[in-house]
Amino acid sequence: MNNGAPYYAVIFTSKRTQADPEGYGQMAEQMMELAARQPGYLGVDHAREDIGITISYWDSLQAISNWKQQEDHLQAQRLGRERWYEHFTLRICRVEREYGFNGPESD
Repeated sequence: MNNGAPYYAVIFTSKRTQADPEGYGQMAEQMMELAARQPGYLGVDHAREDIGITISYWDSLQAISNWKQQEDHLQAQRLGRERWYEHFTLRICRVEREYGFNGPESD
């Protein structure tokens, strides 16, 4: 991420069930592609071990609300509750400042 603050981060932390891993993977990929086309989308970071953490970045609370209500995303949310998630937590945070480090070999 290299966007000017302030912006918003949606932090989605989840524990998966063992059900339908192929379907989950396909849906996750589709949602990443769809999110990237939404107005106000800035980027995403994600990691998965025992729990999954996906952080999506948005330029406004309205953009987040619009994404939450997007028709295909609503279907994915429903399937997540019914099939793919044992539990999840979603947090929305305002990012006030951003800084980082890129090593000498990161050009």
